[in-house]
Amino acid sequence: MIKFTLPLIYSLTVFIGASHFFGGSSGTSNEPPELTITRFSGPDVTPSPACLAVAPTGEVFVGVDMIGSLGKDPGKGRILRLIDKDHDGKMDEHTEFAVVDNPRGILVQGSKVYVLHTTFSTETGKATGMALVLFEDKDGDGKADGPAQPLVENLSNTRYIQERGTDHATNGIRMGIDGWIYIAVGDFGFHNATDRSGKKLTMLGGGIVRVRPDGTEMEVFTHGTRNVYDVAIDPYMNIFTRENTNDGGGWNVRFSHHIQSGEYGYPVLFKHFTDEILPALVDVGGGSGTGALFMAEPTWPEKYNNVPMMADWGRSMLYFHRVTPDGPTFTQQEEEFLKLPQITDLDVDGSGRLFLSAWDGAGYSGSPKKGYVIRAVPNNWTYKAYPNVARASIEELAQLLQSASAVARLDASQELVARADTSAAWAIAADAQLPLYARVAGIYTYAQAAGAAGIPSLTALTKDAAVKEHALRALADRKGIVKDVPEQPFLEGLQSASPRIQAAAIIGLGRLGRPEAAAALLKTAVPASFAAPAKDTEGPHATPNSAIVLPHLAVQALVSLHAVDAAVAAINGENGTLALWALRYMHDQKAVNGLMAAYRQAKTIKQKNQILTTLARLYKKEAAYDASWWWGTRPDSHGPYYKAVTWEGSPAIEKFLKAEALKQGPAKKQYFRDLDARLRMEIAAFAPLKQPEPVAAKEPAVDLEKIKNKKGQVGKSSIEDVLLAVNKLKGDPAKGKLLFASQGCVACHSISKGEKMKGPFMGQIGSIMNREQIAESILKPNASISQGFATVMITAKGNKSYMGFVTEETAARVVMRDIGGNVSEVKTADIISRKEMKNSMMPAGLANSLSYEELASLITFLAQQKK
Repeated sequence: MIKFTLPLIYSLTVFIGASHFFGGSSGTSNEPPELTITRFSGPDVTPSPACLAVAPTGEVFVGVDMIGSLGKDPGKGRILRLIDKDHDGKMDEHTEFAVVDNPRGILVQGSKVYVLHTTFSTETGKATGMALVLFEDKDGDGKADGPAQPLVENLSNTRYIQERGTDHATNGIRMGIDGWIYIAVGDFGFHNATDRSGKKLTMLGGGIVRVRPDGTEMEVFTHGTRNVYDVAIDPYMNIFTRENTNDGGGWNVRFSHHIQSGEYGYPVLFKHFTDEILPALVDVGGGSGTGALFMAEPTWPEKYNNVPMMADWGRSMLYFHRVTPDGPTFTQQEEEFLKLPQITDLDVDGSGRLFLSAWDGAGYSGSPKKGYVIRAVPNNWTYKAYPNVARASIEELAQLLQSASAVARLDASQELVARADTSAAWAIAADAQLPLYARVAGIYTYAQAAGAAGIPSLTALTKDAAVKEHALRALADRKGIVKDVPEQPFLEGLQSASPRIQAAAIIGLGRLGRPEAAAALLKTAVPASFAAPAKDTEGPHATPNSAIVLPHLAVQALVSLHAVDAAVAAINGENGTLALWALRYMHDQKAVNGLMAAYRQAKTIKQKNQILTTLARLYKKEAAYDASWWWGTRPDSHGPYYKAVTWEGSPAIEKFLKAEALKQGPAKKQYFRDLDARLRMEIAAFAPLKQPEPVAAKEPAVDLEKIKNKKGQVGKSSIEDVLLAVNKLKGDPAKGKLLFASQGCVACHSISKGEKMKGPFMGQIGSIMNREQIAESILKPNASISQGFATVMITAKGNKSYMGFVTEETAARVVMRDIGGNVSEVKTADIISRKEMKNSMMPAGLANSLSYEELASLITFLAQQKK
């Protein structure tokens, strides 16, 4: 999607140029009867609200963004602090808390306000990256005391923020009860992000990164998602997101459970190498995920409580997902909850007030006249003052740490950590009579406050089965002290009957960094579901597979330990399958030599083929990421690498494979050809036999100029009159289907996923846009060009130029389709310049020849496309 700038927010709008907003809408519909909803603030105060956060005490901080996803000019953003003094659901006063551009995430802890935003050069006016910064308001006047304190800098790809905006950039932030700030990273990724300690980190693609509140210890938590806008974190440190897939394939939304160290595969593994990834829990179809919150507040009705609430900007809907434990992960059931026009974010305070922000049609570049914030509370809700934890006693903080409110527990936890008090937290952690959520809060609070001194107590707590998972997680949580953590509790955890404890033990062993644990990790069972998809088929990347989680985590741990020797030794043993899986990622000459030696000793054809496949996989590796490129909105998803390069081990692998192919003779030549094609080794000896060029399927010729110059009822009327008229007509979808072809729509749009992808995919437009939006996108194609489908102008060597949609992009080539449906392929090395045009390639006036009834039929047909 495109995150509105929401990284998802934009890529997910499914139309070529179109106001995909709920223009002018000022309220909600389909309100849950159990809730009371009020308009908290309007566009006069909070226009274009990209994100929000609420202090436990009820102050609402809103990130106003007049740059949006496509804007480039600084000086248009700010953080506002809003207060409802009489608690009637309407803002009474507000202050400008701080001035920042492109606010994308806010987190409030006491007097501290963390903000994730785009940074700009004061000299050039150009974006310089994204940063997580800290503001403080120690005097409580509603304004930051001074300039921001940078915690993490360079948190996105500067080049593409400058060229495109923040549509696939870094976004929401949220703190877990473990005290880490979790950051949603879009697939721009980042290069040399630098935390406050000077630690640098590079990540190709998207996922979740975390950092301590002081801006240190930055690390990757999960990897392999596209545009994540925000994270929902439950009381037990389960993390959920709503992200999406490629533009052009429907912008399908996936709901995922993020498990530390997990690889989710976008874009190179999630289609054809799904045996290697952690799949999403569900693909719910077209949409555009934005804000997220795990609701765990005692004032809320049971049916709406203890659920991840996930905003979808494209669908203008807040969903919740009923999650059911499934081994170390979950299954889920999505349910509609609250409709809100282009919802961007949500948060809840300590008294149970839920606040939600609506973009409400503010456009890709923000609008001073659109956007608002609402408040939602249960019908029986009454205001109860929330305490100021800075003034609370240790006893009062201990009571809050046991509260049924997740907001209160986190607030009390951070205050206890700030005071370095361990006794209250430990008493709660060790009390077997308390609810699990309270004990978990106690464990993580104690671990943060005690540091290395808490290792003996946490180790002892691993003997308590009820909290063993969390004691293990807390022990391995901070890389700076793991050298003093004993290995034995984790080895014992591998033998637990609980898959969640096993998962914590596996992850922990990877974090402890001791290669001697490899032998135990290699014993992790690999299920029958560990199977590569059939040739040229898309694997189950959004189907729950709890059985794959533990071996997946074990592989990640083995790779982290760089356990080459242990993996090589296990190749031909009973743990060979897991060993070979791990060796796929170990680009080490010892791994290559070991695989060759194991091949010679292998007893069965199956073993030999598995070893050959692993060697072939190691022939290339992913090029080091320097942020000079990005794979675009419709990247090559064949895999297993995007920008593959050979390395020092490649010649030996090539020589071995060629020799083995020669030894096995012509009968098995096709096996090596298939292996080369699947893994894209590009070894000349395995090149496919020359096939005759396929005859291109002829598409119907469409004279767009003739169509747009013919004036019918639509062409003779104002757009406003057309919209009013069409709104009253039902239309005939069968007639609309015929018009889709005759009016030239087929030149740029596909309806079925079986068709060749062209421009914006129309097979799901009805699930993302209403009839009015579809009509506007046809009548005003330049109003808001769908992210990822801007017209691109490329100039290339040989005095050549190309203009059209980018329909496919690899590290080596760009495939384009022009308005006439003609396809061109341009080598990346030949490109001199590439520029996105401001106007849509879709010409205005394609509906001019239609009657009102005909246009209504076309709109009805498109509105029914909800595949």
